[in-house]
Amino acid sequence: MSSKSIGLFGGTFNPIHLGHLRAAEEIRQRCGLSQIIFVPAHLPPHKTKKIAPAHHRLAMVRLAVQGNPSFRVSDSELRRAGKSYSFETIARFNKLLSPQDELFFIIGSDAFRDIHTWKYYPDFFSACHFIVMDRPGRMRCRFEDMIPADLREEFRCNRRGTYYEHRSGYRVFYRSVTLLDISSSAIREALACGASIRYLVPDAVERYIQRHALYAPKP
Repeated sequence: MSSKSIGLFGGTFNPIHLGHLRAAEEIRQRCGLSQIIFVPAHLPPHKTKKIAPAHHRLAMVRLAVQGNPSFRVSDSELRRAGKSYSFETIARFNKLLSPQDELFFIIGSDAFRDIHTWKYYPDFFSACHFIVMDRPGRMRCRFEDMIPADLREEFRCNRRGTYYEHRSGYRVFYRSVTLLDISSSAIREALACGASIRYLVPDAVERYIQRHALYAPKP
């Protein structure tokens, strides 16, 4: 049985946009992943602002990935009660995968800098590989400054400087992705003002937003 390299791409996706999709495609290709699974969060612990209902965000992600056979969507966090903790999602996928498969958790550099605030964070690096996405042109912090201080001694850089290896054997890779200056918050603001979001989200997602009056202008 051949092994697979699976990337987990979690997020609120409120809404999903072309920046998410382009970054995922570049990571898939550059890291040689067999598949990327988008995992919309149910109740994100770090999001305090109002978000669209989970079933709408799931539907939009499903529409967005149509046509790419390497992209899949999981509703695993939506089927779990309470807040969505990434470590629990990783643990669930580890149980589902075959022993020869490899799991990669895809995360943006900004979120990675705050990983010390995540639940179970000391155990993350013993559960799967990490791919940290960074954007070209941004000032990159040293890895030693990004990793939680109490875990720094658990990592070493390989000779070529292409990844950092945790004492568990799992690795943290840094990969730059194309800078598309698109954000979910800017899309929501545009919709609240009645402005166009064409070319910021897939056409099917734009139609879904309009049909369900999501993020509509306030009366």
